[in-house]
Parts: sequence; C-alpha cells; structure tokens
Amino acid sequence: MTTEQVAQVPPNGGAAAAVISAAIGICTLGILALAGDAVPAVARALNLWNPTGPLSGVTGLAMLAWLAAWFALARLWAARNLDFRRINIISLLLIIAGALLTFPPAMDLLQGK
Repeated sequence: MTTEQVAQVPPNGGAAAAVISAAIGICTLGILALAGDAVPAVARALNLWNPTGPLSGVTGLAMLAWLAAWFALARLWAARNLDFRRINIISLLLIIAGALLTFPPAMDLLQGK
C-alpha cells in the first residue's frame, strides 16, 4: 500500500447526517409536545387520532422532521468529512433539549404552572 492509499479516509457525512437528524427529530418531539400541552389550538391541530389525542400528531410530525432532516443532510453531506466531535456536541444538546421539553416538571415551569 502506498501512503496515498493509507491517508484516504472514507467520507463520514452520511453517518453525521444520521446522528444529527435523529437529534433533530427528538428536539422536534419535545417542541411539539410542549406546544400541544401549552396551546389548545395546537393540541386540536395535532389530534390526528382521538384515542391518543395530540400525541398522534406530535410523534407523526417528529418522525417527518427526522426523515426530512436525514434526507436533506445525507444528500448535502454525502461526500464530506465532518468534525464528528462537533456533530456529537450539537446532537447531545438537541437531545437534552428534547428530553427536557417532554419532562413534565420542565414543561410546567416553561408554562408558568
């Protein structure tokens, strides 16, 4: 093997797109859960199936956000090598935000309850 062959690293853009799009989906879930809980009009709009209430729209739209982000970022970053440390930090922050927004005490605090 030559040094040129050893130095070539396959692009990691597809993996980075998968990681950060999952975090975007989680954060979207948290934002929509809070909006559905705080605003009655949003709750009615998110109620796609009565037995589950607004949760049906929250999860459905969060999944769409995840898939749309994954599709767009995978196409954008397919041939690129990205700094995975930065991707992981951004993803971790988005995941923490999404988790906090679905945590009832945090939701109540944000709504002033």
